[in-house]
Amino acid sequence: MDVDVDHYCILGLPSGEEGAKLSVDEIKRGYRSKALELHPDKRPGDKQALNNFQRLQSSYEILKDEKARKLFDDLLRVKREQQRRQSERDSKRDSKRQKMVSDLEERERAAFAPDPSTKEREEEDRIAKKLKEEIARIRAMHANKGANMTSATSRESAGVRKEGTGTAGARMDKEKVLKVSWEKIGEDYTAEGLKELFSKFGEVEDIVIKSSKKKGSALVVMANKEAAVAATASVCGHLSNPLLILPLQPPMVAETPSAQRSAEPDRLSNLVGAGYTAFEDSVLTKLQKAAKNQK
Repeated sequence: MDVDVDHYCILGLPSGEEGAKLSVDEIKRGYRSKALELHPDKRPGDKQALNNFQRLQSSYEILKDEKARKLFDDLLRVKREQQRRQSERDSKRDSKRQKMVSDLEERERAAFAPDPSTKEREEEDRIAKKLKEEIARIRAMHANKGANMTSATSRESAGVRKEGTGTAGARMDKEKVLKVSWEKIGEDYTAEGLKELFSKFGEVEDIVIKSSKKKGSALVVMANKEAAVAATASVCGHLSNPLLILPLQPPMVAETPSAQRSAEPDRLSNLVGAGYTAFEDSVLTKLQKAAKNQK
């Protein structure tokens, strides 16, 4: 789970109190350095290279978000306090006399006051819950970026559409559409360049790019959902400027109502699968409108 991972260590940065003092620029530099080291192109014989690189991207997204990082720092603080208290308890067991005193104090606390360890567990659970909510918000934010990118297609008739290739069908399958984003830290991407990367996994029907000074993003429409799934799991982009790839809508699996309810917490903790429902329909509608305008 995301809340059980030390995201500072994943980026090769100091954790704990020292990690909480790191600036956003220091976190970004750590990510860039680790991305160059873990990029799959650098590790052709490592079967875990792609998983390690995707885990690096996930930790970076959490640490560069102010609210999620604050909650993660609080969670680490609570765990440090637990470890410190446990160490103190262990030291008291060094002698029989100290153990007797410790047992007596423990019985008195149990009789007259709430158990501190219970409060610590409750606080840890509360912070972990809030951290999960913030992680879900980050994923929803990425879905928002996909919706914003489609605003370029609605302006196509006025001659302000960004680079694009192909056309989008009137009956677009949402599971074929991928949302791609990157930072302007290395080699930039064009529509033709993205098409070359994604066409290795199937036909590319359309690509719509929206860029700013700091961020680049695009919608990539594959010929079928199998090609979209294959591209999501395999495309990493250039070594100097890795791509973050998310599906517009993950592949759906038929479930009973009870199974759907029981699976809901797992969907919340899955970086790829959460946060899309608020913007899917608007994104798809604008793509379809753009396709009709091209005709």
